[in-house]
Amino acid sequence: MKIKAKLYSGVGILFLLVLLLAAVGMYNLYQLKNNAIGTVSDNYNSLRYCRNILGALDENLNDSLVFADLQMNYEKQRNNITESGEAELTQKLGQGINRWKNGDHSALLMDELRQTTYAIMDLNMSVIHREENLAIVMANRATIWIAISGTLSLIVAFTLLLNLPGSVANPVRELTSSIRDIAARNYSRRLHFDRQDEFGDLANAFNVMAEKLQEYEHSNLAEILTEKKRIETLINNMHDPVIGLDEQNHIVFINHEALMVSGLKESEVLGKPAQDIALQNDLLRLLIADLFENKNNEKPLRIYADNKESYFNKEVFEITIKPTGENDQKLIGHVILLKNVTPFKELDIAKTNFIATVSHELKTPISSLMLSLKLMEKERGGTLSADQKFLLASMKEDSERLLKITGELLNLSQAETGNIRISMSACDPSEVLSRSMDAVQQIAQKHQVKLECFFPNEAKMMNADMEKTSWVLINLLNNAIRYSPAGAAVTVHLTHDENYVKFTIGDQGKGIHPDHASKIFKRYYQVPGSEPGTGIGLAICREFIEAQGGEIWFDSEYGIGSTFCFTLPIFR
Repeated sequence: MKIKAKLYSGVGILFLLVLLLAAVGMYNLYQLKNNAIGTVSDNYNSLRYCRNILGALDENLNDSLVFADLQMNYEKQRNNITESGEAELTQKLGQGINRWKNGDHSALLMDELRQTTYAIMDLNMSVIHREENLAIVMANRATIWIAISGTLSLIVAFTLLLNLPGSVANPVRELTSSIRDIAARNYSRRLHFDRQDEFGDLANAFNVMAEKLQEYEHSNLAEILTEKKRIETLINNMHDPVIGLDEQNHIVFINHEALMVSGLKESEVLGKPAQDIALQNDLLRLLIADLFENKNNEKPLRIYADNKESYFNKEVFEITIKPTGENDQKLIGHVILLKNVTPFKELDIAKTNFIATVSHELKTPISSLMLSLKLMEKERGGTLSADQKFLLASMKEDSERLLKITGELLNLSQAETGNIRISMSACDPSEVLSRSMDAVQQIAQKHQVKLECFFPNEAKMMNADMEKTSWVLINLLNNAIRYSPAGAAVTVHLTHDENYVKFTIGDQGKGIHPDHASKIFKRYYQVPGSEPGTGIGLAICREFIEAQGGEIWFDSEYGIGSTFCFTLPIFR
């Protein structure tokens, strides 16, 4: 049992016994009051009435006032009959008073009245004596019960006095002695409290502490230093920059590669807070931003190193240990590792440039091909058969798809190289919405999808690139139409607040499974089972919107539909 429970139990029992003692005393006093005082009060009243009657008999009853007083006391006595035989005597007294009232004024009647009155008084006096004896008996009984309750309370209190202080003081005394032994470097000392209470928990904690101290005492400092030197050598010979921080974010190690790319000196940083050094070093401030701002920057860091612009991927690792005798992991620091991805980045840049070049070069022949198809469609070269018209329509559709793909690839290459050409100006969001709805009207009719548009009468002007914004809206509408079943509706809501204009596109398609939700805006990613495409449309949408200072996101419930939203700032 816990110490707290023991204290509550002991004091609670003592409190209950005191309460019982008070209850026994109050109960017996109440019995004395009801059984003795109430009855004695009635008998005393009868004696008082009889004494008044005797006083009237000793005076002249011919006096009307005296006789009236006699009758009044008789009536009171008649209404105060409480004892056996008292009613007959009172009735006899009343008959004698009536005889006097009817003219019998003999001395014999007077003697009879006095004798009857004395008899009533004797009867009540005997009852008073009897109640007095009963009260004495009850008082003795109450004394016995109060003595028993008091003795029981005294025994319990004495038992608590003997046991409770010892149950607290003895473990404290033993703990004090053990602490003195530990202070004297006797780390083998252990506490053995065979009890399931706070002192048992304290003994376990003390033993864990002593075990840790003993472990540290017996550890070989030379071995620790050797291992430390080996790890430092390994870290310093790594070709990737590495920085180690303790739990207070003080720099505990930094290898040569990290010193070279940061331009710092080892003597300037070791043992010092990283946040203080970051005030004068931009690279270090960027590296520790994740630790203080809870950010996770996935983009490669661009650092000038090896006499050229290099790219590094940053990884931050938590260092945790499980202390001896404990079950929970404890954070003791972080390691920041920079992986040099410059060769891969150069390949990516080359790929982007290649895509941009190919896309740009393909647009011209594809445009010429579409112009030729358009001329053939107008039958400038002669009448076409039904099969030729079908082939011509198929070629036109494929050419439009190729032109769209090359346009998307060209836009993506501009986004990847940071060469997006944004022309910001005051735009009417209603006009952007109207142009986009007109552009997708034909494909909506083809898929038998209804377009529903909701916008305020007076929409605020937004600061945006109309062409890029229209491209984003058309792309989102095309996706919503393609993934909506026939007969469904695609809704577009235009709203605004004090800072942003918001476009919301909702569909009734199959939605996006939660497993794919985090990858929707990634380049070249396509949800398995979706319609074939390049997988770059949504990536370009995000690049275009973010380049204009806006934000794009989506909400989806699998099996019900998706809602894509983006915002653009209000024109000031």
